[in-house]
Amino acid sequence: MSELVKTDATQLGALLPMTSAEIVSTMAHYHRAEMARMAGWRDRIDRTSNWAITVVAAMLSVSLSTPNAHPGVLLFAMLLVFLLLWIEARRYRFFDVYRSRVRTFEQYYFAPIFAPGAGESTNWRQMLADSLRNPLFRISHADAFSRRLRRNYIWMFLILLFAWVLKISTPSLQAGGGEGSLASSLLQVVANASLGPMPGWLVIVCVAGFYLCMIYAALRPSDNAVEGDLSKVHV
Repeated sequence: MSELVKTDATQLGALLPMTSAEIVSTMAHYHRAEMARMAGWRDRIDRTSNWAITVVAAMLSVSLSTPNAHPGVLLFAMLLVFLLLWIEARRYRFFDVYRSRVRTFEQYYFAPIFAPGAGESTNWRQMLADSLRNPLFRISHADAFSRRLRRNYIWMFLILLFAWVLKISTPSLQAGGGEGSLASSLLQVVANASLGPMPGWLVIVCVAGFYLCMIYAALRPSDNAVEGDLSKVHV
């Protein structure tokens, strides 16, 4: 039995890089692999953002191009963009894991090559080994949601809100609304905001509540979740 264990250990040692050339080659291949994974998740994030932009452009075109289009089209666009934001936040968490590994590698391996002495006291190999053995998300889904909302999606939501307000407050954009650049009264605006059996005032309250939640999500402080509070990366 001991001879078998010794043989397995010998074979395992033969597979590991031993010389400096082998170690450098392993480092290069590992860095390339992490770059590929990071770029893959970056591409997924960009696709979600592109879908959201396409949804906004399409719904604006449908809603504002003809008076017969209902203002509810823009409310539907808000829900679609919110769904895409939720998906993108999940994708961003995966991207952040691989981006962190690439930055660790570049900061503590490549940087000392160009400027010796930088980061030599940091045990970056152990950091990468721990991440590979037990990969964990570095940020929570709420933090990822807030970050993507602040950087991209808040502008899409503001454009949709402006278009919705313009739609319900402009008679010429309403079916049979007649002429005029602005509604003659607040009651008319509320009436234009109605959605099926829902009265206009309830729709306005729901939209206001939704945007208050978005403002809070964009401005909320980071929860600074520790590793024990974060879930494992499914790879």
